[in-house]
Amino acid sequence: MAQAAFEEVVEDFEFLEDWEDRYRMVIDMGKALTPLDDALKVPATKVDGCASQVWLHMTPANGTFHFQGESDAMIVQGLIALLHKLYDGLDMSEVAAVNAREELSRLGLHDHLSAQRSNGLRAMIERIQKEANA
Repeated sequence: MAQAAFEEVVEDFEFLEDWEDRYRMVIDMGKALTPLDDALKVPATKVDGCASQVWLHMTPANGTFHFQGESDAMIVQGLIALLHKLYDGLDMSEVAAVNAREELSRLGLHDHLSAQRSNGLRAMIERIQKEANA
């Protein structure tokens, strides 16, 4: 089961019938994220496998998973926001149990993202899973 914040997104997506409106919502969510500090945009936080520039900075604290991210592409920034709603604030042990592909499929994203965006999203999920398991 996804977090309440992600469930709200699922509900909002069900309300919006037009994919342009859904894309706009994802982009707006990305714009609302706090920008990543430039000092954190380093090779260690860069996500390989994304067509655009993507950085994810994980900050687990007291057994709770937190992360920040940023991209130079608006739609990818929105995808980071979706992942943030899916993962941020979970117990570290819960992160590995999240089936992100299944949760995101509830939004119908796979059918509306390019192959490059889908590959980038997969790379971000893999990085999150890897960092949480470390």
